[in-house]
Amino acid sequence: MDQDSPCTAERELLEAVSRITTSSTTSPSDEEENQPKAEISCQVRKENPEKDDIQVSSATLSPNSSMTTKELQEYWRNEKRQCKQIKLLFEIPSTRIVEHHLSKYVMYKIIILQTGSFDSNKSVIERRYSDFEKLHRNLLEEFSEEMEDVTFPKKTLTGNFTEEIINERKLAFKDYLRLVYSMKYIRRSKKFIDFLTRPELQEAYGCLRGGQYTKALEILLEVIGLQERLTRGNPVSVVPTLCAIVVCHKDLENPASAFEYGEKALSRLRVHTSHRYYIPLLETMITLAYELGKDFLSLQEKLEEWKTKKDPIRVFTLKELAVREYVQ
Repeated sequence: MDQDSPCTAERELLEAVSRITTSSTTSPSDEEENQPKAEISCQVRKENPEKDDIQVSSATLSPNSSMTTKELQEYWRNEKRQCKQIKLLFEIPSTRIVEHHLSKYVMYKIIILQTGSFDSNKSVIERRYSDFEKLHRNLLEEFSEEMEDVTFPKKTLTGNFTEEIINERKLAFKDYLRLVYSMKYIRRSKKFIDFLTRPELQEAYGCLRGGQYTKALEILLEVIGLQERLTRGNPVSVVPTLCAIVVCHKDLENPASAFEYGEKALSRLRVHTSHRYYIPLLETMITLAYELGKDFLSLQEKLEEWKTKKDPIRVFTLKELAVREYVQ
């Protein structure tokens, strides 16, 4: 009896292992098979309280997509990154008084940092009181309920340039940005994003139209990082800026850098082939790939495939599209 016990225990253990192995290799249930792919691709979204911040772009992925295995892997890597919540911090460390002709005003230096890790790519912008005031007015129009309890520093008839008032406003504007950014609908709104990026983009595109490609590129490279952080749920929105960077590098005869940023823009348009930048970008990438001795045939195939599916229409060049951005 004592001799049989170890054998019996061993048999029971083997049977248990067999059952576990069998259950782990059986086909999924009908319910699991019918589960939407977009839901399977990022289950963490179910438990994420900020799930509304993440655009489920995987749901737009066509089942007939012509992506290669490498492209699909890169696409899902990007999707996985979208699941990671990014938050920004706003600091206003200093100010400067500007006297221009008959006007005088205070410029507030805003540093925007990413939380969670050391941020070596912090963004620095400057805004004046009237810029904040315009933002507040615009947000009140669109988000009256959310903005109900948000206070804004009032104008004063005198003392606007005293150290005391300036320091008070520095703290007030810092708290204001932190508070409105904490509201998910506001931080994703065009009006809030424009407040943080539009002046710099307008300047950059003005330089581009004037042929000042070095200056335009310098500004665009500064703003693209902030733009990407603010629009993580909508990566396609940064395509125009990426393409403007491509145009600048190309005109400055930096084909390798132009191709690098072109690939970034193209990766965001994999499932958005009807986007106005898609074909001009493809045509530019074919030219750059040929010049650099890279594979241009796969890009040419994508272009021909698009042409067979779409009616022939007038398509602007990439540069023609870029110079039309932010035209007042």
